[in-house]
Amino acid sequence: MNQPIPELTLHDGLTLPVIGFGTYGLKGSEGVRAIQSAIEIGYRLIDSAYNYENEGTVGEAVRRSSILREDLRITSKLPGRYHTYDTAVKAIQESLYRAQLDYYDLYLIHWPNPQKNQYVEAWQALIDAQKWGLIRSIGVSNFLPDHIERLKKETGVKPSINQIELHPFFNQEQQRVWHQEEGIQTESWSPLARVRDIMDNPLLQKIADHHHKTISQVILRWHYQLGTIPIPKSASPSRQLENISIFDFALEEDEMKQIATLTQADGRLNGQDPAFYEEN
Repeated sequence: MNQPIPELTLHDGLTLPVIGFGTYGLKGSEGVRAIQSAIEIGYRLIDSAYNYENEGTVGEAVRRSSILREDLRITSKLPGRYHTYDTAVKAIQESLYRAQLDYYDLYLIHWPNPQKNQYVEAWQALIDAQKWGLIRSIGVSNFLPDHIERLKKETGVKPSINQIELHPFFNQEQQRVWHQEEGIQTESWSPLARVRDIMDNPLLQKIADHHHKTISQVILRWHYQLGTIPIPKSASPSRQLENISIFDFALEEDEMKQIATLTQADGRLNGQDPAFYEEN
C-alpha cells in the first residue's frame, strides 16, 4: 500500500480506518484466505453480519493473521428475526461464539424492520451488551432518520454509525447531511454499486484516466472525500491492494460535482427501502 490508512473517531471515542473490507459471500477456507490476505495487505476494519453466516470465517482469518486483535476493528450485525430483547442478547453472544472473539468493536442492527416494530427493544439489548463489555461501539444499518430519532427519544442513546447503501448511483446526500448534523458516521455498503454497470461509465472513466487510476479507485476516493467509510469486497489480493491505494491522489471539486450528477432518485440496487423492507 502506498500510504497508511487515515483514521477517524466516532462520537463514543472508537477510532476506525476510513476504508474497510466487506466479507459478504466469503466463507470457508477460501473466505479465510481472502480475509487474511486483506488484513495482511493493510485493512484493519472487517465487516461481517450474523446473516452472512461467516462470522466463524472472519474469526479464523483474524487468528491466522499477523496483526494483533486489538489493532483490528471487527463488525457484525444483528438479524431481523432477533429483535426482541432476549433473543437479541443471545444472538450477540452467539455472534461472539461463532467468531471465537471476546468482543466486537462494532455491532449494528442490520435493518430496522419497521413492520415488526421491535428495533427499539433490539437497540436496548445492544446498549446493555456494550455495558457488559461484549461490544465497544454500537450502531445501526439501513436506518432512516425517523428510526434513529426514535432510538434517541426512547433510550437516550444515539448510534455511533449508520451503514447504508451508498454509491455514485445513489449518493444519499440528504441522509449524509443529517448524519453529519447528528454526529453519526456514515458507512457505505455496496460502495462500488454493480461492477458491470459502473465500470462502463464514461464520466468515471474520464476522471480515472485523468488521475491515472482505475474507476474503482476513483469511486472509493469519492467516498473518502465525502467523509463516508466504504467497505469494498474482493477475494483477489491484487484488487484488494488496488482498492486500498487511494491516498496518493485527490479528486478536484469539479470532479466531485460531476460524480454527484450520476445519482438517481431511487438508485437502490435491489429496491430495499428501509421504510418497508423486512429482513429475516
